[in-house]
Amino acid sequence: MHQIHVTRRYRFCAAHRLHTDHLTPKENQVIFGKCNNPNGHGHNYAVLVTVRHDGSDEAGSLARLDHIVNETVVRRFDHQDLNGDKEFAHRTTTGENLVKLIWDLLEAKLPSGQLEKVGVIETRDNYFEYAGPAQLIGGARG
Repeated sequence: MHQIHVTRRYRFCAAHRLHTDHLTPKENQVIFGKCNNPNGHGHNYAVLVTVRHDGSDEAGSLARLDHIVNETVVRRFDHQDLNGDKEFAHRTTTGENLVKLIWDLLEAKLPSGQLEKVGVIETRDNYFEYAGPAQLIGGARG
């Protein structure tokens, strides 16, 4: 049986401040620069979600995916301060951490093995992608 990979794009606008309490204010400023602004800054995020499916009921599958992503990701983050999200209480709101969080949220809602990868476009120059933890193949990391 063949598999088809479909990628859908979703959007949300959110603010954040790159900052960690593990560093001094000066170290935060040096590492994060203008993104450490105490007032935060915002992005128009694009989220690309790639799923596998067998090609049957494509319209229904995409409608279910749209519903899950909109309820789980877009509604949660759109027009919010990411630093206020409970999942970022102990980690910095970097694109790497955001894409991993979105993966975790969607993986819990989608049928097992359907989620292929998640990408987050933060700026013209910043794209983050996560495809889940490495799978063990024959006892070794693949």
